[in-house]
Amino acid sequence: MKLNKAGMTGFFMCFLAILFGISTNGGIQTVINYLHIPSFILTVGGALCAVLATADSFEDFWNGLKGIGIAFERKGNHLEEISELILDLSDIARREGLLSLEEKADSLTHPLLKKGINLIVDGTEPELARDILETEMDHKEENERKRVKFWEDFGAYAPAWGMIGTLIGLINMMKTMGTDATSIGSGMSLALITTLYGSVIANWLCIPIARKLDKNCAAEHLEMELVIEGVLSIQAGENSRIIKEKLKAILKEGALERLDNATKETTAA
Repeated sequence: MKLNKAGMTGFFMCFLAILFGISTNGGIQTVINYLHIPSFILTVGGALCAVLATADSFEDFWNGLKGIGIAFERKGNHLEEISELILDLSDIARREGLLSLEEKADSLTHPLLKKGINLIVDGTEPELARDILETEMDHKEENERKRVKFWEDFGAYAPAWGMIGTLIGLINMMKTMGTDATSIGSGMSLALITTLYGSVIANWLCIPIARKLDKNCAAEHLEMELVIEGVLSIQAGENSRIIKEKLKAILKEGALERLDNATKETTAA
């Protein structure tokens, strides 16, 4: 597993920026004043429960939560290696026949490529092989999109639950104003912490993770398209040069799509 160092660095620098903002307003020792377990439980717990309420199953919920562990993995960064592997398999198939790929399939680490090679070795019809591989691709993408939706929802609910915590804190503070005016400052401080927690969780954790998962999903989709086209070209017995041009066209098209998406996001912002 390769980590995205730029993403991890940005994530860590956000944390340092928060610490810097706190410590410059009273010293590093004031960090302890921002730690309030009940407020954290209310904000995070409430947001997670809201996400759970919209989940189709506990399995989908846990699958989405696992996104935090895979968001900063590098995806789709070995497309050239896959392309070269497909071309090598094509050369072997043209020289020795499709059945010669059976031994090579066992050593393949890419799940979809391995499945595709096994399908063509078994003599599966091209259209059926395409349907099977595309179904696998769609299923994988659907799971990844559920993860993205989990973190998008979590990021939307966290600030709202932070506000709920603030309102609860303000109500409790108002009740004690007449009897203990000295508690107003501390009560207001505790009331506002939940709003802070909600904003930090959404903008430091949820939204960046959702964006990373979305980018990873797009990269994996392009990778799987490359594999499917390559496998079917091998089955058709096409010349390695033609296969290479096909793969290059897919990579260029994918790059253009990512550029268009980035342009749209920038325009929308």
